Amino acid sequence: MTAPLRPATAGDVRWMREALALALQADQAHGEVPVGAVLVQSGACVGAGCNRSISRHDPSAHAEIEALRDAGARLRNYRFPGSTLYVTLEPCAMCAMALVHARVARVVYATRDPRTGAAGSVFQILASDRHNHRIVVDSGVLAEESSALLKAFFRSRR
Repeated sequence: MTAPLRPATAGDVRWMREALALALQADQAHGEVPVGAVLVQSGACVGAGCNRSISRHDPSAHAEIEALRDAGARLRNYRFPGSTLYVTLEPCAMCAMALVHARVARVVYATRDPRTGAAGSVFQILASDRHNHRIVVDSGVLAEESSALLKAFFRSRR
């Protein structure tokens, strides 16, 4: 598994556990790929979401997008400077660009996505110097738990 770039803090573990609970909800309550995301600003959760693409018939309803939409509605804003997004799976290109546009400061993800990951595995969108905003990325926080959840989900569907 990918090791964190910096040692995980107690807060990182706490918020990733919240994201994992949402991932489990995506699977058990909605039959979705188990991915959860929590957006934290000033030490508080300002947005949360889980995958809902299948149940909402919306290809953009990834956990990260759902968390951004929730935060936007709560904060009545579309930008979240100083925030950290905790997500159980490395963001895809669509989600990565949404995070850049939302001015999220940091992304912490649990497990890599070797097929479509856009935070370094396949693409490097979040920290690209081509954008006017770059996001700090840390990975590997509770990676084993997230990976096990995803593997169990896909194994059950084969």
